[in-house]
Amino acid sequence: MALISTRRSAVSAVYARRVGRLGVLASAVALASLTSLVNAPAALASPPTPISAAAARSYLAGVTPTAEGSLSGYSRTLFPHWSTVSGTCNTRETVLKRDGVNVVTDSSCAATSGSWYSEYDGATWTAASDVDIDHLVPLAEAWRSGASSWTTARRQQLANDLTRPQLIAVTDNVNQAKGDLDPGKWLPSRTSYRCTYARMWVQVKQYYGLTMDSGEKTALVNILNGC
Repeated sequence: MALISTRRSAVSAVYARRVGRLGVLASAVALASLTSLVNAPAALASPPTPISAAAARSYLAGVTPTAEGSLSGYSRTLFPHWSTVSGTCNTRETVLKRDGVNVVTDSSCAATSGSWYSEYDGATWTAASDVDIDHLVPLAEAWRSGASSWTTARRQQLANDLTRPQLIAVTDNVNQAKGDLDPGKWLPSRTSYRCTYARMWVQVKQYYGLTMDSGEKTALVNILNGC
């Protein structure tokens, strides 16, 4: 009986050690899983989701192309920006934080660190100075498409619109190369983003009742037919 008792004790000890090792292993796995969640990169943010390709195509079907108006009298100052959004943060700074990853700002709301992925060209930047906030429908393009007759308040709304997909953080020199061109003359080099870009463009023009010229409409129709 003593021998059996001794063997049972030995078996119990072995079992306890195995259970202990399994417990440690389970804890390690759980900790690793938790660490991976904490250290996982934040999802890329973006402008508000635009209307669907179907909705954009439907709208375009009813658009009668109109020749662009004159740029006479245009000035960016007629589209006041960047407006204060909250506290010391203006629209530009708000978009930088929205579209970036791990963005850190100082007491004046200026971005001091972070990273930004430019949807137009696929580049990633870690300095806010390398990023521009693009007015998707350029202000000069809006002027030629009907905004010349708007009130200053309406133009300010377009220039600071965070509700529609009108503002997006992109590579600065790409934004500068785009200038005031419409989709008939300029499109993002990332072809995979062109469908989204077209949907964004149509939504902004639709919301603000801005006209489209024939080249612009044709380019948008061609893109959206492939979406």
